[in-house]
Amino acid sequence: MNMEETMKDYEKELEASFRKIQEGDVIRGTVIGVNEEEVTLDLKYYTQGIIKAADMSDDPGFSVMADVHEGDEIEASVVKMDDGQGNILLSKKEANAVLAWDVLAGYLEEKKDISVKVSEVVNAGVVAYVEGIRGFIPASQLDISYVDNLDEYKGKVLDVRVITVNQEKEKLVLSAKEILRERAKEEHDHKVAMIVPGTVLEGTVESLQTYGAFVDLKDGLSGLVHISQISQRRIKKPSEVLKVGDKVKVKVLNTNDGKISLSMKAVEEQQADEIESVDVKQYASSGSMGTSLGELFAKLNIQ
Repeated sequence: MNMEETMKDYEKELEASFRKIQEGDVIRGTVIGVNEEEVTLDLKYYTQGIIKAADMSDDPGFSVMADVHEGDEIEASVVKMDDGQGNILLSKKEANAVLAWDVLAGYLEEKKDISVKVSEVVNAGVVAYVEGIRGFIPASQLDISYVDNLDEYKGKVLDVRVITVNQEKEKLVLSAKEILRERAKEEHDHKVAMIVPGTVLEGTVESLQTYGAFVDLKDGLSGLVHISQISQRRIKKPSEVLKVGDKVKVKVLNTNDGKISLSMKAVEEQQADEIESVDVKQYASSGSMGTSLGELFAKLNIQ
């Protein structure tokens, strides 16, 4: 290390030693000692910081000796400027309460997916904790569809997003619905993308609209047969030739933008072409037979 770097480090330490620390401040330190009773931090200050084991975490599964290591950086809140032995008394639990709301605000802005475990069922929803803060998940935000039995969610792990953060009112609202919608759309679009245009499928008419008919293709998929693609003859409304529940054959025209465009008319035209092709072959075959028999009869008449 050269002299210039040494001087810069010294200046930083000197500047840090003169900074003013007050009770309630959240400061960062580096772990330099760990035992069953407390954690010691280097604060780059004239004295060290001490966090009692009981002030590290509310998590009953937390272990100071197992979860804290020398070199770790910890943010903690100043409880007392002197713990009676010349050290600054700190609390990581208090800092968590202060810092958690900033973290949650960041989750809201990022639309971050986070996993939570439902701890209890309350009126009109369930409760889960994020960063040590109690969060509420309304029943309407638990699933895409209506949730009838909230008790089924107790102890369940859910992927959620933060949708409301209000530190003043200590209000945290979470939602699983948006994530589930996105996943359902991804799954739907993947299924649609696997369908090859030109394929003929069987389906059931599930609804009639003025502009066409929606056909259920099973496996959670449905497609639209535009009114112009329902019949070879011109119709004013789909109900002239279709009713809900009808079993129909449809041809896939395209699968653009995750939507399936279908045609019944194309199936009729394809079937007509196949019938015409078969008729021509039969005619050709019968015509050939007729000629050979005629020739045979002619010979017989001559004799």
